[in-house]
Amino acid sequence: MDFKNIKFGWRNHIAVLTLNRPEIRNAISDDRIVDEIVAACRAAQENLDIRVMIVTGEGSAFCAGGNIKDMKNRKGIFSGSPEEIRENYRKGIQRIPLAFYNLDVPTIAAVNGPAIGAGCDLACMCDIRIASERARFGETFVSVGLIPGDGGSYFLSRAVGFQKALELAFTGRVIDADEAYRIRLVSEVVPHGDLLNRCIEVAGEIASKPPKILRMAKRLMYLSQHMTLPEVLEMSAAYQALCHHTEDHHEAVSAMIEKKKPVFRGK
Repeated sequence: MDFKNIKFGWRNHIAVLTLNRPEIRNAISDDRIVDEIVAACRAAQENLDIRVMIVTGEGSAFCAGGNIKDMKNRKGIFSGSPEEIRENYRKGIQRIPLAFYNLDVPTIAAVNGPAIGAGCDLACMCDIRIASERARFGETFVSVGLIPGDGGSYFLSRAVGFQKALELAFTGRVIDADEAYRIRLVSEVVPHGDLLNRCIEVAGEIASKPPKILRMAKRLMYLSQHMTLPEVLEMSAAYQALCHHTEDHHEAVSAMIEKKKPVFRGK
């Protein structure tokens, strides 16, 4: 796909997806940017050379959420009858949370500025969130007379706990990076100029691990949120049996015994 609303590329096993509409603060404005985000997730899933994906925004904002002007003018996904708008959401922006949920590659949100509404939810769709000191977060849907329409009710509560998610969703309050760290919405806060380098550093540490095992570990962690302990143990036994028959497992064990650095080939 020829990307115009995002930038997407990779090197050294690390992909970077950058929302690239700084003139509208990287708002998710129409199906074109949705198509491109979904395509990038698909590319990361299908390319076994990609082991981690960083998500960030161009310019001063991470993502300002939905386009307020389009809401006012009832354009794009906000146009039509209630039934048509429902389908616009299902066939439009709601494809993004599904794409991230189905992505086995670990993801890191490099939150470089405000992450508001759907932008906050996009950050929460990522496995790890690292914030610039300039980051702001807001589950602000009620402030514009809406409910979280793109998975925020699912992702936010899993990030910060049910009670805190309710508070943020009910008040629409925008919080700064330090508060986001205190409530465990982000794993760390770094100086703005260091953000991408820090995310690449963390991504590099993750990417140094066996790639197929990483994907299985992520999927198991997500599946475990919805299963009983006996079901988790059964799934873990099956995954573990697969791991024991990979070349990377044997490489890791040999390297540990021989006190050398392992070289993983994804086999």
